Amino acid sequence: MKIDLTDTTASKINKALVKGRRAIGTPAVGMVLTLVIVTDEENAYDALKAADDASLEHPSRTLVVIKRVSRSPRDRTKSRLDAEVRVGADAGTGETVILRLYGEVSDHAQSVVLPLLLPDAPVVVWWSVDAPRDPAGDPLGALGQRRVTDSYAAEKPVEELKARAESYEPGDTDLAWARITPWRSMLAAALDQVDCEVVSVEVAGEEANPSVELLAMWLADRLHVHVRRAVSAGPGLTQVRLETTGGPITLHRSDGAMATLALPGQPDRAVALKRRETSELLAEELRRLDPDDTYASALRFGVDRLGGIQSASQRPEAATWTPGELPVRPVHDTSEPAAKPTGATASPSAPSSSSSSAGEGDSARPTPAQMPPVKKADPQ
Repeated sequence: MKIDLTDTTASKINKALVKGRRAIGTPAVGMVLTLVIVTDEENAYDALKAADDASLEHPSRTLVVIKRVSRSPRDRTKSRLDAEVRVGADAGTGETVILRLYGEVSDHAQSVVLPLLLPDAPVVVWWSVDAPRDPAGDPLGALGQRRVTDSYAAEKPVEELKARAESYEPGDTDLAWARITPWRSMLAAALDQVDCEVVSVEVAGEEANPSVELLAMWLADRLHVHVRRAVSAGPGLTQVRLETTGGPITLHRSDGAMATLALPGQPDRAVALKRRETSELLAEELRRLDPDDTYASALRFGVDRLGGIQSASQRPEAATWTPGELPVRPVHDTSEPAAKPTGATASPSAPSSSSSSAGEGDSARPTPAQMPPVKKADPQ
């Protein structure tokens, strides 16, 4: 059921929601949270479709905020709110309200959204595009317990990651982090099967993919070893190679669907590692409403190293480094593992997805100045 409202108010929208629920015979509210989607007209359809699919797992009231750009100075001084209310089959398993804000009211979207939030239910704010530099400081972001961004949708994903680290507040997360959950789980499980020490790591993937950067940061943060960042043609992440005292561990995916896991002394095995849809990533983020300390630790660990990374087209033929840095091995050279920073150790179970950004053992962690930078190698 759809109800269109023109030049309306939040009070009239709430009445339309009640009217719609009664019309379809479900007067009770069975929603578990409020999902606020901030997007534009170009991306509204895809964002709403992802939210509808995610609502099958998390029934929610979805509020889509679209700020319309007025064409003339006179129109920009006029405020208008149009809404489209969807209930029943047209809204998945929840309720959907599409809000289009015109004029000055677009600068005060929080005043429109606040009366429409479900009482005593958590709020998640998702920017499908054009996320603010400080999500927690944004008026809409301040309404949510969780704030979801997507650095992959930014024009400069690596710069976006740096902004996320600078403004991080508990409750912030990014879909680029959710994209590497299967990789992190697979690597942690692989290390649980062998008794060895990780010496160095190489992560390969697309050059402008923030998920590849995050995985490299996470491995460097958890293992305390030198992590190289190699560039490949993709799609997305393609390979992680861990040099260990017992031999190399390799997780390679070339087609974006199936991967091959190679462990020392064991036959290679095929594992499912499919690239997931946005709806699956969003559903994963809605499963937890507490701060993700593991994401925060990985993000903060690597952000000070991203500034020195150069693209393949900008890098000179001969790599250079300062005396405090470790040299980077060529991509094709795997005869000897790269040296570790002094005092860095890694146990086989170090890269787990549990959150332990602070606590016992932190005093032994090398400082950023002692750790080698995450570097990119020339593509093969």
